[in-house]
Amino acid sequence: MNILRYLDQPWVPESIPTVRNLPAQNDIQRILIIKWGAMGDVLVSTAALQDVRSAFPHAHIALNTMSVFEHFFKDDARVNEIFSVDIRGKERGLRGMVRWLKTVRAGRYDLVIDLQSVDRSRMMLALLQLTGGGSRYRVGNNPSWPYNITPPKLPALTQGFIRQRATLTAAGIPSITELPKPHVSELHQKRVAAVMAEHGLHGGEFAVLLPGCQAAGYLKRWGAERYAALGQMLVNSKLGGIKKIVIVGGADEIEDCRTIAELCGDSAVNLCGKTALLDLPPLCAAARCIIGNDTGTAHMLTMTGTPLLALFGPTDPRRAKPIGRHVIALQVDVADVPCLNCHCQRPCEHQSCMKAITPERAFEEITNMIQ
Repeated sequence: MNILRYLDQPWVPESIPTVRNLPAQNDIQRILIIKWGAMGDVLVSTAALQDVRSAFPHAHIALNTMSVFEHFFKDDARVNEIFSVDIRGKERGLRGMVRWLKTVRAGRYDLVIDLQSVDRSRMMLALLQLTGGGSRYRVGNNPSWPYNITPPKLPALTQGFIRQRATLTAAGIPSITELPKPHVSELHQKRVAAVMAEHGLHGGEFAVLLPGCQAAGYLKRWGAERYAALGQMLVNSKLGGIKKIVIVGGADEIEDCRTIAELCGDSAVNLCGKTALLDLPPLCAAARCIIGNDTGTAHMLTMTGTPLLALFGPTDPRRAKPIGRHVIALQVDVADVPCLNCHCQRPCEHQSCMKAITPERAFEEITNMIQ
């Protein structure tokens, strides 16, 4: 089977007209940014957050996200206020809607930047306008009311990161941050330094494997045996000076990580369940390369600049590829791929789209990336 390689979509800011030069407006003192999920999208939106803060250095910036993501912004000086309303869960109905409207109305925001721009966020902002609590400037990527500043309608397969950049450009906000920029505290830096010392990890001498993803997305997993085979190839060949394989993951990946570690033997360092998410950027910044599935963690780790190979099966790299010129996505070229959002939602028992990407093909791609 033919394997397709995906690089970044080109970003041409000149193609996005500026509707309003908001940084030149003196009446913008309070800004609300809306980004509810998913995890990878929230982490990618830190690039937009950086650009908004740079454009409005003295403004009060509030972030509305889901409670599970609030810890990403702890002690982040770019954000003055964080609030969440569980409108996707316990507060999904009228109660959550009312609390959200009251909270946003009380904020008296001059500018709202909706980086979610889905039907629900658009409806909530419309209700806010209709009930007299709306903002003067309302920015989103959906060219319809209640937004009054939007880019032109973008193609359906446009990457989320490109949509965010186009949205800011339409508002006259320079979109110059090219990679995610989450706040990584000194605590995480020190913790990673200790882990590397404990396991004898030296900069540039190890590869990081991300074998998991959220439990519901199990079809996106390449498989422990294939990751282990690739890890053995990397160490045995000493490609790029790689001497060890570091395996990271969370509670959903414990079994896969254990299997990979057992198959790779002494060259493996299994850190599954032993690292916080924000420990991973400093760890991966020291790695020679990263290999992972289509997962939110991979989206965050593009910030490191470390060569990253993303393995895709049922999802579409044209929309979901982690951003960065140092990132390459591989996907098998078959008629039914991508299929994760297929209208029939048939169960998949063969996972052939992932299995068709062999360890040998992945090794070949990594070789080209790091030599």
